[in-house]
Amino acid sequence: MRRSTTIRAIGAAAVALTAAGVVLAVTPSAQAATAIPAHVFAPYFEAYNGDSLNGLSQQSGDKYLTMAFIQTASRGSCTVYWNGDTGMPIANSTFGSDIAAIRARGGDVIPSFGGYAADNGGTEIADSCTDVNQIAAQFEKVITTYDVTRIDLDVEDNSLTNTAGIDRRNKAIKIVEDWAAANGRTIQFVYTLPTTTSGLAASGLAVLRNAVANNARVDIVNQMTFDYYDNQPHQMANDTKTASNGLYGQLQQLYPGKTSAQLWSMIGVTEMIGVDDFGPAETFTLADANAVYSWATQQGIAELSFWALQRDNGGCPGGAAADNCSGISQKTWDFSHIFAPFTSGGGGTSSPSPSRSVSPSPSRSASPSPSQSTPPAGGLVNGDFETGSLAPWSGGLCSIVTTPVHGGTKALKAAASSSDNAQCGQTVAVQANRTYTLSAWVQGSYAFLGATTASGDVSTWTPGGSSWTKLTVTVSTGSSTSIKVWVHGWYGTGTIYVDDVTLV
Repeated sequence: MRRSTTIRAIGAAAVALTAAGVVLAVTPSAQAATAIPAHVFAPYFEAYNGDSLNGLSQQSGDKYLTMAFIQTASRGSCTVYWNGDTGMPIANSTFGSDIAAIRARGGDVIPSFGGYAADNGGTEIADSCTDVNQIAAQFEKVITTYDVTRIDLDVEDNSLTNTAGIDRRNKAIKIVEDWAAANGRTIQFVYTLPTTTSGLAASGLAVLRNAVANNARVDIVNQMTFDYYDNQPHQMANDTKTASNGLYGQLQQLYPGKTSAQLWSMIGVTEMIGVDDFGPAETFTLADANAVYSWATQQGIAELSFWALQRDNGGCPGGAAADNCSGISQKTWDFSHIFAPFTSGGGGTSSPSPSRSVSPSPSRSASPSPSQSTPPAGGLVNGDFETGSLAPWSGGLCSIVTTPVHGGTKALKAAASSSDNAQCGQTVAVQANRTYTLSAWVQGSYAFLGATTASGDVSTWTPGGSSWTKLTVTVSTGSSTSIKVWVHGWYGTGTIYVDDVTLV
């Protein structure tokens, strides 16, 4: 988390990965991995101080925990450990029995990569390792070892300005998402980022923009609504709301195909309970917790958390920020009890192979296996625009033209302005639990092609130019029986043309 002073990198040399960075077959305990609930309270557990993961889960009543942190043992390494400690490898021997016990009670864990110390010291995996495939392999190792369905990425401090690391991380996310889809696994990625009281700062927003550019799906953006360090008076619950409203607007710009409900379901909030690292001027009280809980429930955000479970007690009232107490008068687990009812909404179950073994090919291809049946064509209409009418496509700044065209005599024109990305789309009937291939030919700068399903957006794009370019993206429908297919340009980059759109 943002200013924890006891997190540290421990250990020395890393162990080399086998098979050129590709994780070989791993068969964890036989269990169908269940997705994290749609709305979940998952406070951070400080995994570096020897406390019992399962014990504190039982004592607090917190069924879902975010485990902090995973990092490399030294700068330049491509192997991760819990807390960077070579004595705590990613293996069932480390936390495996605790995680199994938590799951037996209906809960789960969310491993978290990074943290302030790792981000500051160069041991965050994407900062430390320069091989994208090996970064992806480390994500996959954590996923298969612990059979988890969500990964948290705590990116702050120096990691926010390491543009090479940002790009490597997002490329690795894309690889893992493709691998998961090809192997019947559910996986979500959460970016935990510092925030201002009005939304992400430019550095955090750049992380998300790079994710979009790399076609890396970000499921949740989790704001650290504390440590503003602006020397201003703060009402912490109100600051959480204004920060979230600002983030909502930023996500709306990044993901224009999403509905309001879908955008709110991408937002997470992490508080630092009691006195935060800045000092008493930023104190998150029990009254603040009640206000945030009510707001978060009403707004339908995805995730509510706090730093950290071990601080949820009144052992040091009137004190400064500490790792083992909140600094305010409270009963033990007061904050946990306020936030616990937020968890609701089943996440569904992935469909892994019976053995849960994972054997990706060395090429890490995400293509479906030849044995998979080809889904029927989707119900996309007028994809070649030859009717001469826009219908059933709709959208402002969209029209039909006769030149340029890719095929036939008509094409779609989307004229982005300085304030509008000119999205054109249509709602298409599809079969549930099928995978489709969406393709289109585009011309012009920064053309996007995508689809919106019940689980969110998938998209691809090209910087483009004066020639026609084919864009293709895979769309998994999940429970959806209809999806929105869309194309758009980008603000201030001019007009794009679209032709021969197909969904098969």
